[in-house]
Amino acid sequence: MTQPSAPLSLAFVASDRPEAQAARRALIQRYGAVSEADADVIVALGGDGQMLETLHANLRRRTPVYGMNRGSVGFLMNDYDEDDLIERIAAAERTVIHPLQMDAWTESGEVHTGLAINEVSLLRQTRQSAKLRITVDGRVRLDELSCDGCLLATPAGSTAYNLSAHGPIIPLDAHILALTPISAFRPRRWRGALLSHEAKVRFDVLEADKRPVSATADNFEVRRVASVEVRERRDVHLTMLFDAGRSFGERVMAEQFAN
Repeated sequence: MTQPSAPLSLAFVASDRPEAQAARRALIQRYGAVSEADADVIVALGGDGQMLETLHANLRRRTPVYGMNRGSVGFLMNDYDEDDLIERIAAAERTVIHPLQMDAWTESGEVHTGLAINEVSLLRQTRQSAKLRITVDGRVRLDELSCDGCLLATPAGSTAYNLSAHGPIIPLDAHILALTPISAFRPRRWRGALLSHEAKVRFDVLEADKRPVSATADNFEVRRVASVEVRERRDVHLTMLFDAGRSFGERVMAEQFAN
């Protein structure tokens, strides 16, 4: 990001955590603030959840978001420091990501649509395992997956829930999505698949009345789904800013070598 010819207009948003709210007050007092609609950059204070919430809230505006960690998890955030904020943002590196669109049909026939920056996940709602049929680009690839759930993750989300479910970490420029089972019971040895970012994935819930399943796009949940279709939205651009030398791509690379 090049040095601007005029001072940046900043908006500050924060999670409910006391330390995030205190940081917001201190930064506004020091740098001033405008509304999110009028900002050149939005500064998000909190953890990764606050970053995702801020990106979702500004889907239409496409305003770049610069996060600072005032929460518990800060993989998507920069270190917190009140000094030289304008200079840090001006020198920051941009990461543009594209979300997934989830279209979920419930057992009653309702359709719900949501966008996911990290992943779309299907999870069993009861003690009984979920049974899913998985179709990729119109071809059934798995007739029946008995599991706790399954998820489709973006490269940006590959280090989140996907990694916890033993899915692969994906470089940001790989144009790949991770299809990862969650506690697969049958077929027991299926560990998931890597798909083109252009793939269209459909999940059909088998025995939905007996084995109810929920579908979630980041923090948007739909209960008792019958089928779910997921595809990448290349026409939607979301921009995160990271301190120079600590780009998101570098963080994803370093995570592959972490102990």
